[in-house]
Amino acid sequence: MRVHVDMTLCQTHAQCVFAAPEVFSLDGDDVLTYDAAPDDALTDEVELAARACPVQAITVRHD
Repeated sequence: MRVHVDMTLCQTHAQCVFAAPEVFSLDGDDVLTYDAAPDDALTDEVELAARACPVQAITVRHD
């Protein structure tokens, strides 16, 4: 699985952080950071995070 966040769209609502904290987090400056290649066991959480994003900045690709 590959995850991409379009940082030009991201407005740091942090809904992804709540949905998949193992993959998405905010650093000390409230900038989103994420694991671009998370374990496939986290698929459900990552897909939920993508759906929860109010600006649809998250793309999930299954390789």
